Amino acid sequence: MNKSLVFATLVAAVALAACGKKEEVAPVVTAPAAVTEASTAATAAASSAVDAAGATVGAASAAVSDMAASAAGAMNSAASAVEAAKDAVKK
Repeated sequence: MNKSLVFATLVAAVALAACGKKEEVAPVVTAPAAVTEASTAATAAASSAVDAAGATVGAASAAVSDMAASAAGAMNSAASAVEAAKDAVKK
């Protein structure tokens, strides 16, 4: 009787194990694709920012050059006016 009970218990355990729920495997997340897309977008944004900064620097450089030329012209005009004033005082 004891052997029959052990055998019945083993059969029941095998049957339960065979019919039991299987563990579901979680779906694989494709994070590398999302990271690649984000990296591409960030690179494009950085490239646009660099281009915009370059254009701004170019415009500022041109403005400074124009101001320097205007200042040099004003200095020359002022020097000419001073010379003319000296000549007028001497006469």
